[in-house]
Amino acid sequence: MSTSKQYQTNSAVFHQRAKEYDSWFDDSLLFEIEVAAIETLIVRGQSPALEIGVGPGRFASKFGSNLGIDPARGPLHIAQSRNIAVSQAIGEALPFRGNSIARVSLFFTLCFLQNPMETICESHRVLKKTGNFILGFVPATGPWGKNLQQKKENGHPFYEYARFYTTQEIEALLIDNGFSITASASSLYQLPGEVTQMEMPKTGMDKNCGFIVLTATKR
Repeated sequence: MSTSKQYQTNSAVFHQRAKEYDSWFDDSLLFEIEVAAIETLIVRGQSPALEIGVGPGRFASKFGSNLGIDPARGPLHIAQSRNIAVSQAIGEALPFRGNSIARVSLFFTLCFLQNPMETICESHRVLKKTGNFILGFVPATGPWGKNLQQKKENGHPFYEYARFYTTQEIEALLIDNGFSITASASSLYQLPGEVTQMEMPKTGMDKNCGFIVLTATKR
């Protein structure tokens, strides 16, 4: 199956259930914990700023990303209502010139990519030499990663095609595609189904946490 056909299949659920997915963020303590972690590393005021896999635009609007791409049309309509300039596209073929973007971000998108290496390579291509790449992901080795893997195996509609990565795999993916990791933070130590209080992130990448965010620059 070609990448475009795979994306049509994978993104169908996000198109059909866009409003349901967007509503998950309402009054979500998980979202607040993730935002707090990203906030420690994000560089404000960088423009143009692109989010790959922008979905309904919750993270993009929170952190000032004015551009967003996603293969699913439904979430893009919601993102557009949040004043984000959107395009239906995939990370493996970004519709932007080289060295034209000041910040590229992916939040919870890497696990859904058909070809993460091509997407990281494309991110490197479009990013300015002085720009920042920021990645947020659920490490496969922590309880949250294992929980999502179980959901995938049980046929959960959002995670049916997902693949989760270890911290070592993420580091290798970035380094092999011309990036240097400059900072990282870990958060979400409460177990799935037991999140009852706010958490502040710890410095570094902890394979046993539920959420990691890192920043990188072009070498």
